[in-house]
Amino acid sequence: HCYDLGSSLGAVTLSMRQRIKQQNCDIIAVDNSSAMIDRSKQLLDSDHSSTIPVTMLCADIQDVQIENASVVVLNFTLQFIPLADRLALIKRIYKGLRPDGILILSEKIAFDESQRQVFHTDEHHNFKRANGYSDLEISQKRSALENVLIPETMAAHQQRLTDAGFEFNDIWFQCFNFVSMVAVK
Repeated sequence: HCYDLGSSLGAVTLSMRQRIKQQNCDIIAVDNSSAMIDRSKQLLDSDHSSTIPVTMLCADIQDVQIENASVVVLNFTLQFIPLADRLALIKRIYKGLRPDGILILSEKIAFDESQRQVFHTDEHHNFKRANGYSDLEISQKRSALENVLIPETMAAHQQRLTDAGFEFNDIWFQCFNFVSMVAVK
């Protein structure tokens, strides 16, 4: 099984589906928004490049049983889970992974050093402006996510992965204060 937890519009699910070549594989995509699930189904229905079966679940990822997983993807999802519940979720994922299974975790991170935090935030906002966002749109999004999206430091993420039992974890991609990590059971 390959899991896409917090699947949103289904981009990761579609990418996995198009690239999996192994027989007897399936994908379980989970999002808590029925509108997102409906849009994902439309995207997947229009894809005729693969026959990998996909199960779409409208559910809270904290309630989904992870079983016999080769891959679990959490793309910008953990940051919306209450801090007190994050370790339990990562432990459940670890427990549901097969030996040598991987967790791909992408998150917005925070920095301990204020100068570094300001630099990355400013550059991310400059990136948004360069891509057509107005200052008002940037400000509105920031306000909407305040106290909802709770980023943590890289060290906090790595410690949580270690505490959950992962033998190896590392950064495989970073752009500004957005990081993708891979952890191996």
